[in-house]
Amino acid sequence: MEAKKAEDSLVVMNELVLPNDTNTFGNLMGGRLMYWMDIGAAMAAGKHCNKPCMTASVDNISFKNPIKLGNIVHIEVKLTRAFNTSMEVRIQVWGEDPLHKHKYASNEAYFTFVALDEHNRPSPVPALIPETDEEKEQYKAALRRRQLRLILGGKMSPDDATELKALFVQNAVGQNQQA
Repeated sequence: MEAKKAEDSLVVMNELVLPNDTNTFGNLMGGRLMYWMDIGAAMAAGKHCNKPCMTASVDNISFKNPIKLGNIVHIEVKLTRAFNTSMEVRIQVWGEDPLHKHKYASNEAYFTFVALDEHNRPSPVPALIPETDEEKEQYKAALRRRQLRLILGGKMSPDDATELKALFVQNAVGQNQQA
């Protein structure tokens, strides 16, 4: 299987927030946004592996700023890393007020997708090639995020999470040296 560039998985979606998409405060409903995020992430994962994919996990989704009725939602999705059968996907969301020409950050999240074979069983995926500095940093951090997901899901012992433990050991050493 030939490795693919992170940039090749890029998906950009735009949606207009209509009345049916909002809550009683005139803000985009979180569930509607998560639905759009999941669609974009599925498209990016599918572009990478050329196979059907399913959502395996969704990391914390924090809402920085609400997106209002009549605003435009910009969703940018790109793979950060491919493992054996799974892929981590980063989703960034911005809102845009088209009348005032103002674009603002709204959300960011990481979803994990698993590629499926013809029997709906996990299937190997191509490796990911990060090229830019940001892609390389996201690639490196994806292993720590994966280890945390596996620990929280009861699939990995914290003692086996070497990359994640190294992050805390480095921070503790740095703090002790500053003290």
